[in-house]
Amino acid sequence: MVVVVIIGILASVVVPRIMDNPDKARVAKAKNDIRALESALDIYRLDNYTYPTTDQGLEALISRPTGTPEPANWKQGGYVKKLNKDPWGNEYLYLNPGEHGETDIYSLGADGAPGGEGPYKDIGSWDQD
Repeated sequence: MVVVVIIGILASVVVPRIMDNPDKARVAKAKNDIRALESALDIYRLDNYTYPTTDQGLEALISRPTGTPEPANWKQGGYVKKLNKDPWGNEYLYLNPGEHGETDIYSLGADGAPGGEGPYKDIGSWDQD
């Protein structure tokens, strides 16, 4: 009986720590993805003198966008191989002009809805460590 109690106590201490790590890993992955997209957008801007519009979106990094402004020197083959989804299976979102900076790239987090706390918090280019 004492062994069962000890195992129960250990489980109550260890399990929450283990269960919290997947959320931290997903947040870290989203932040890394956002940094990579920011870098690709910066190179796009260097080549084309402007960022893609919100309507052109992040897709402008993989295929030549249409509409105004037309990219002056769009790089053949694009700026990224593909657009990954966030760790929760949702598309990354892009705004130009951004609400937090010149452009915003963000994930709506685990709940897929704006706002939230903890793993449900939005993760954006404005909130990089």
